[in-house]
Amino acid sequence: MVLIPSTMTASVLRGVKDLIVEERPVPVPAADEVLIRVHSVGVCGSDVHYFQHGRIGPYVVESPLVLGHEASGTIVAVGADVDESRVGRRVAIEPQRPCRVCEFCREGAYNLCPKMEFYATPPIDGAFCEYVLIQDDFAYDVPDSISDHAAALMEPLSVGIAAAQKGGIEVGNTVLIAGGGPIGILTGQVARAFGATDVVVADINAGRRALAAGYGLRVVDPAVDSTEQLGAHVFVDASGATPAILNGIRSTRAGGTVVLVGSADEFPLSVPEIAMRELSVTGTFRYTNTWPIARSLLISGLVEVDSLVTHEYGIEQVEDALVGEGAGNSLKRMVLPGVRTVENPHMRGTA
Repeated sequence: MVLIPSTMTASVLRGVKDLIVEERPVPVPAADEVLIRVHSVGVCGSDVHYFQHGRIGPYVVESPLVLGHEASGTIVAVGADVDESRVGRRVAIEPQRPCRVCEFCREGAYNLCPKMEFYATPPIDGAFCEYVLIQDDFAYDVPDSISDHAAALMEPLSVGIAAAQKGGIEVGNTVLIAGGGPIGILTGQVARAFGATDVVVADINAGRRALAAGYGLRVVDPAVDSTEQLGAHVFVDASGATPAILNGIRSTRAGGTVVLVGSADEFPLSVPEIAMRELSVTGTFRYTNTWPIARSLLISGLVEVDSLVTHEYGIEQVEDALVGEGAGNSLKRMVLPGVRTVENPHMRGTA
């Protein structure tokens, strides 16, 4: 029998750059839910944006909010309709709850559900806390070969998988990716696993290029070397930078596909260029049914994520993790909710 406390520690965003650590009641699972003791949570750019600006598009922090949605943990309790044998299972969390009955859900596009409840998207709390709830079938068992960090990083890996699926990447393709951060590197690994034979990561930051190259991806500095003759079958933007997107479109072959993952401002597109070269331009919004694929990629070794982790922080150091995200050679900063503080957050000799 697992002893579950009545309260837990949570990092709570009260407003722009206003984080506190407080005690909250441990939630009780509904009939279809499991209660998970959180082991590891990745810091995402969206967490940073909420911390710095208090909003992302139409989603505004109007009441206290727990950030964090890239999470793993262990099931410690289950609801009335869940098999008790799940208690004790290590799991990766798909951090969303669709309604399951709307038009989009019934068509399999539950990521577009208008009633979606997504971790760390106002007003839904996330995982920078010791315990969380999720519906039973969105807590995916992971084997011991997958670490707690890797299980948490199945969430950004799912973003890369969704991008590869939207791009229709297949054997023999040339793929150009703008942005050498975690999503760019993960997408590059996925593209290679899907059969792409030439995967190119473009980034103006030399440090990010070096990190991407460490994963066997070909890298270019778009400020020095043109990619317009590349003739990519698929271009994936993981940068959110308008110049990178426009360059990527010019670098895509006629009949190719442009996948926009990064969050960019509005900018004009050349309709003749899109129409006369028959480019398909699409976006991605989260993911659907990607966790089993992510798990298989990790088990097989086709994708490696543990080395992306450069820093670890305790629950009292969430602000440090948010402020430092993206600095220097930082790739993934992880929060350990069950730990108060980490004496030396820097790993792998990074700064």
